[in-house]
Amino acid sequence: MSTVTFYREDSLPFLEAKRCMRSDLAYQKHFHEEYSIGLIDEGETSAWCDGTLLQVEAGRVISFPPKMMHACQPLDDMEWQYKMLFIKPEWFQGLNHTELDQLDIPYLLEEGKNNACRLQINRTMEALISKGTPLEIETALIELIQALVSQNTDDLEHESQRKQDQKYVKLIKEYLHAHFDENVTLEQLENEAGISRFHLVRLFKKWSHLPPHAYQILLRINHAKLELTKQRPISEIAAEVGFYDQSHFSKAFVKIVGATPQKYALSI
Repeated sequence: MSTVTFYREDSLPFLEAKRCMRSDLAYQKHFHEEYSIGLIDEGETSAWCDGTLLQVEAGRVISFPPKMMHACQPLDDMEWQYKMLFIKPEWFQGLNHTELDQLDIPYLLEEGKNNACRLQINRTMEALISKGTPLEIETALIELIQALVSQNTDDLEHESQRKQDQKYVKLIKEYLHAHFDENVTLEQLENEAGISRFHLVRLFKKWSHLPPHAYQILLRINHAKLELTKQRPISEIAAEVGFYDQSHFSKAFVKIVGATPQKYALSI
């Protein structure tokens, strides 16, 4: 049966898990506020991440740091199943400085390291699904992170931005984060970044792989996910984040989350 299911443990609010068993589900370019660590259980996907396109097959672990743009398109005529862990960045503050420096989590892993991380993802998911104790769940998660951040020269890592470009993109992103629920104009972003709107759009799209308005929609959906965990009315949340048409909100939500706002709220 085609399904998308979410799992949580109330005493571990920094962690959310997702299991997808839908062969017809593809995702447009998007990002998460959390660290995202996934495992493909069945099938194969064209995985686009920050300008790079790769084929990723069953058994592979794939990961993205917060706000890293990515998209997945399962291959046709193949069963497609995967699981994903979403971990809020503040949880990682318990790591020491050396470990934090290694948190530019690799995109794809060397085979031996991949197998070790696959085992730990499955252990974490099994503990969540079977309603294991918080101690069991978080211990499995820590063991996963320790395996993931161990350095290996064969890992494929995410590309870093040039410092000057990063400065402007950071200013634009910070403004959009602060005003995600407003009708932001290019003139406002131009004034904030101190560069022309033509250069701004080109630079932002080069490094974020989306124009500013699409990035703003992602911010709105990510905020809506958080508000849905509070059992608030969906229509109220949609209006609050800038969607004055609930149908438009629902369509945008499905494209990014893989489930309707109603189903996501019911899973909590």
